[in-house]
Amino acid sequence: MEEYRARHREVWPEMLAALRDAGWENYSLFLRPDGLLVGYFETRDFERAMRVNATEVNDRWQREMAPFFEFDEDDGRPDRSFHRLQQVFYLGREKE
Repeated sequence: MEEYRARHREVWPEMLAALRDAGWENYSLFLRPDGLLVGYFETRDFERAMRVNATEVNDRWQREMAPFFEFDEDDGRPDRSFHRLQQVFYLGREKE
């Protein structure tokens, strides 16, 4: 897990640019001590955001990150294991 954290302290600039270009906003990863990883991002257009999966830089990043994951499916790509969740509650910031 420490190596995974270390890699994310130095995400490639071209990977960050690809995510931004695809419309990813407020992207966070949370790692629990037992290895459970939860990611969250916002986007105005989910289909556009998923187009990052077709980029060359994302393909390289996914190959680099794959050894850190256990997969139920055979293709072994972290970017293909997204599960969209429905928001059921939101508490926003109060305006000052």
